[in-house]
Amino acid sequence: MKYPPQSLLLGTAARLDRFASLSGRMLGWLTLAMVLIQSLIVALRYGFDGGSLALQDTVTYLHGAAFMLGLAYALQAGAHVRVDVFYRTMSARGKAWVDAVGCLVFLLPICAFIAVGSWQFAANSWTVLESSASADGLGGVYLLKSLIPLAAATLALQGVSQFTRALNTLMQVESRSATAEPSKAPDTAAAEQTSGKPHPLVREAAGEASA
Repeated sequence: MKYPPQSLLLGTAARLDRFASLSGRMLGWLTLAMVLIQSLIVALRYGFDGGSLALQDTVTYLHGAAFMLGLAYALQAGAHVRVDVFYRTMSARGKAWVDAVGCLVFLLPICAFIAVGSWQFAANSWTVLESSASADGLGGVYLLKSLIPLAAATLALQGVSQFTRALNTLMQVESRSATAEPSKAPDTAAAEQTSGKPHPLVREAAGEASA
């Protein structure tokens, strides 16, 4: 069964948006855990004159995960900082063009650059199963470094979703303009008939009769 291109575009964008939204909700719980653990660290330090380096590393890991993996969700929710001095005054077609070109020219190449640049960095950490430099620190530093290429991948997927929605908007605008053009021809002919000017054949017949 064949589906129209617009349905495929919207279906792809909807699935990518659901993935970003689900990730954002999960990261919200990580943020709550980070706040609770940080409160525990403060209570241990000032209330019991103690502390735990592993707990401090846990806060760092959670903060890194929430920030890096939350980029896609922020893009999906429109929470990124953007200069919309001109954007907000544009038509739907103009906004779609800005979104599409921005994704292709800026967002996706930057995601590719980050993924390629950080891949070897994370791979080297995985090779030695890098852990904390402190004896009582939290291990799994390679997992923390893996967040960099993973964040680039999830942000690129959300960029694809933004691009497909912009492309769908452009297709809808072009489709409406294409259907509006033929409808103008009958209206123009009707306007000429009702304008009071006789048809050229009528004028020619009137000229022969007067002759």
